[in-house]
Amino acid sequence: MQATASRSADPIRHLLGRHAGPTSGHPRLLAAVVTMLAGLAAPLAADRALAAGPRVLPAEKQPADARLAPPKDLNGYFPFAVPATAQQWAERAERVRRQIALSQGLWPMPPRTPLSAVVHGLIDQGDYTIEKVYFQSVPGFYVTGNLYRPKGRSGRMPGVLFPHGHWNDGRFIDIGRQAVRREIVAGSERFENGGRSLLQALPVQVARMGCVCFHYDMIGYADSQQLSFQLAHRFAQQRPEMNSPESWGLFSPQAESYLQSIMGLQTWNSIRALDFLLSLPDVDPSRIAVTGASGGGTQTMLLAALDSRVSLAFPAVMVSTAMQGGCTCENACYLRIDTGNVEFAALFAPKPQGMTAANDWTKEMATKGFPELAALYRLLGAPQQQVQLFAFTHFPHNYNYVSRSAFYNFLNKHFRLGLEEPVVEEDYPRLTREQLTVWNAAHPAPPGGEAFERALCRQLAQTARQQLEELTPRDAASLARWQGVLQPAAEVILGRELPASSDLEFEKSHESTTGFGLMFAGLLRNKPKGEELPVVFLLPQPWHGRTVIWLSGEGKAGLFAADGSVVAPVRSLLDAGVAVAGIDLLMQGEFLAPGSGPVKNRPVNNPRQFAGYTYGYNRPLVVQRAHDVLSLIAFMRHHEQKPKTVELVAGGEMAPVAALALTAARGAVDRVALDTQGFRFLHVSDYLDASFLPGGAKYGDLPAWIALVAPTPLWLAGETPSSAPIVQAVYTAHGNGAALAWASAAKEQTAAQAVQWLLEVR
Repeated sequence: MQATASRSADPIRHLLGRHAGPTSGHPRLLAAVVTMLAGLAAPLAADRALAAGPRVLPAEKQPADARLAPPKDLNGYFPFAVPATAQQWAERAERVRRQIALSQGLWPMPPRTPLSAVVHGLIDQGDYTIEKVYFQSVPGFYVTGNLYRPKGRSGRMPGVLFPHGHWNDGRFIDIGRQAVRREIVAGSERFENGGRSLLQALPVQVARMGCVCFHYDMIGYADSQQLSFQLAHRFAQQRPEMNSPESWGLFSPQAESYLQSIMGLQTWNSIRALDFLLSLPDVDPSRIAVTGASGGGTQTMLLAALDSRVSLAFPAVMVSTAMQGGCTCENACYLRIDTGNVEFAALFAPKPQGMTAANDWTKEMATKGFPELAALYRLLGAPQQQVQLFAFTHFPHNYNYVSRSAFYNFLNKHFRLGLEEPVVEEDYPRLTREQLTVWNAAHPAPPGGEAFERALCRQLAQTARQQLEELTPRDAASLARWQGVLQPAAEVILGRELPASSDLEFEKSHESTTGFGLMFAGLLRNKPKGEELPVVFLLPQPWHGRTVIWLSGEGKAGLFAADGSVVAPVRSLLDAGVAVAGIDLLMQGEFLAPGSGPVKNRPVNNPRQFAGYTYGYNRPLVVQRAHDVLSLIAFMRHHEQKPKTVELVAGGEMAPVAALALTAARGAVDRVALDTQGFRFLHVSDYLDASFLPGGAKYGDLPAWIALVAPTPLWLAGETPSSAPIVQAVYTAHGNGAALAWASAAKEQTAAQAVQWLLEVR
């Protein structure tokens, strides 16, 4: 299988030589490579010899790619690394906040519609009062809870938000007489009333300390029943009847495509709860605390990270490098990719923050997680007492009397309440569900169920579309505003920049002469990421300095016809002196075993069919393939003898892959030809589909991602100016409308027309 190249091919050899393996720079192949390629039918000395997808690796051997390991899940390990400087942390913190906001469907932040709050049914408890509250976080969707106020106080008082965790019946909880007596004997509770209804005990004590406390329901608990507990917290199976591009429910591929989730709704409810608390004339906006345990601890971390109005945070039994939150209401797509709960808590630094640990997944916080938090606070110049861990690991998962006492004393100290320490929780008259509920004949509960769920999802999607439509670029100023939303979203979703030259390594497996010139094949590695990709380069003689990356649903085999010849559009490029590169992206070509079925995303080891469990910790396949495209683009660009141009062609299922990659490759690709075939992320009907993209529809679907290619010259098929007006608008706003060409050929001729456009553009 040895082959020699003419002198005219030397520039091509040099192009590959910088990153090449041991066989580069000379025509001799190692014996191992001969064995590896023995499966080819004949010497690669003519087009016929290029078997339709020449292998780089031995048959049935997969690339050594780190992404083939089992996907990460919520039970992984999530350490926090303290940056070297405060500036580095500021940059990192901004990125993580944006990631949280996007994961919750809050990038950009939705409009704050009128709360239309109703406060009624005052109950006088002697030294404090309780009122019943409901308001609309979005039109028609209600937040419910109780408002606790101290009596005999004047002026503005600190405000406390209390999102509860996963306790039965939420703020109506009553664990019963026998259960609380066991708690008292164990030392975790002090009083029968306080222990029987621990979620009333905290707001009562906070009011007695001189604070206004709003204790609100998690979705599906107590009075919040428009979306049921079973849906919000026990969802397990996809509902085909609720998975439609025209009308969908939560947990569907369509909802995920718009980043609609129970967690996102709950986080928005928390933000609007803070809006409500700050609307009260007796609340001091400079002293706002939030605390909660378990799922309420998750909400505490997210609200404190996203909303700068919070001035003290106390997440209980949830800050951990271990399990990150097991409920569907604690997970959302993209939320914890390359980050985790300890870093979420770190986002609140240097403001005062306390937290508790118990004999659960938080039990190692004293040695794993908290030392890093304390180091960050020191880095930011905060006093040691600004961040504290109260490790009560002799108790199971809880927000018991002992843990609540830690919060009271932390609050007293940092809000300078002036109470004698230690602050001791006293007993109180426990109220029943009937006494606390916000709904009655005068205040009837709003409708819920599947019809409401569909309407809510439709409303949220319409709001997102309207926000994007209002940003449609018309000139340079409006273009900057549009880019200011879309580009940061793309950065979070893609999570990858163009690799540096030092990150890449090419190990050539063989080099052969062909009827058109040379063929090189080998493995392209992104070393820091542990990614390994089979690639093939078709290099014509003579070569005129142009290179086209040809993406196919079949991987590099898409360059070849069934008889082993190069497909006609690719041959046209080669005949014109244009080099062509093909690649097996993740789960294409040599990644697949013979006879493999349709490629899908791999879910985590969790029987519940919820996208957030998988894509909250791992990027979807369409994004990982975009990473591979970036590696190939960078490889072509980083050579000592750079090609004059790097161009890209993609069609069908590869069009969205290419569009995503190009959002991070601006300036590195000179011309682009795409055939979308009318694809839309919203129409993907399976959350494991290879083209499924959480958030894909929210930002304008595929046309908007393609619009980010501007002002790079673009030929676009599968679309028209009426089906993808955002593309035309963005190119026009760039002042480069002439760089956009719309296909005019029939579907079966689009590849040939794309090549013709590339060859005509200079």
